[in-house]
Amino acid sequence: MQIEIAKYSHIGNREENQDRVEILIGDHSVLAMVLDGMGGHSAGAEAAMTAIATMSEKFRMSKQPLPFPERFLSRTIGDAHEALVILGRDQHLDAKPRATCAICLVQEDIAYWAHLGDSRVYHLRDNRVVQRTRDHTHVELLLQEGLIEESEIANHPMRSFVEHCLGGDRAKPTATVSEPYLLQENDTLLLCSDGFWGGLADNDIAAAFAATGGNFNLQKKLEELVDLAVANNTPGSDNTTAAAMIWRGTD
Repeated sequence: MQIEIAKYSHIGNREENQDRVEILIGDHSVLAMVLDGMGGHSAGAEAAMTAIATMSEKFRMSKQPLPFPERFLSRTIGDAHEALVILGRDQHLDAKPRATCAICLVQEDIAYWAHLGDSRVYHLRDNRVVQRTRDHTHVELLLQEGLIEESEIANHPMRSFVEHCLGGDRAKPTATVSEPYLLQENDTLLLCSDGFWGGLADNDIAAAFAATGGNFNLQKKLEELVDLAVANNTPGSDNTTAAAMIWRGTD
C-alpha cells in the first residue's frame, strides 16, 4: 500500500488550541484522526488528547489487517467516549470534557470512516467531492428539512449546536460509520475540524487537490489551506486542523 500523509493544526484566533490530530501507520493499515475538543478552560484540550490516546492504543493493539474495519471504528469511538465519561465523572454536566471526532481507516485499497459532531471526512477525486460526512448538528437538521441552504451553514448562528459528541452523558452516542469505499489512484481523504471547513467552500477544497501528481507537496498544500481558512475566518477564527492522505496504489 502506497500512501502519502500530512497533518497540520493552527490555533486560529483563540488563546488555546483544543484540536488534536494524529496519523498512525500500521503493518497493513493507516488510521487518521482529527479531534475538536469542547469544554471550559482546558477541558476541551484534555478531551481531545484523551480520545486520541485511547483510539491510538486501540489501533496499536489490534491485529492487522483488521478483519472487521467498520466494527473496529465503532468500538474505538465507543472506547474513546467511555474514556471521556470517566475523565469528567466528577465535573458538572456543563463542564464535562467533550470532543467531536473524525476518523478514517485505509486498508489495502479500501477506505472506511466514522464521525461524531461537526468534524468531517472528505473523499476527493478528480476535482470533486465524491463523498463527505454530514454533520451531527442542528443546522444539518435544518438543511435536511429544507429550511436552509447548504451555503448558509458556515455562517448560521446555530452552527455550533452539536447533537452528538464524545463525552458528556454516559449513554454511548450514535456515530455515523461509512460503508467501505474502493479507492482509485490519487484519491485524497481529508479529515478536518469545523474551523477548516467553515473557512473554505467544498469546491475550493476539492480544487486544491485536483492535481496531486508530479511534484505535488501534500504537507505544503495542507498548511496553505489551513492558513487560508484561518485568514478567511479572522478575526473570529476557531482552532483549525486537518489531516490528509493520498492513496497512490498497492505495491
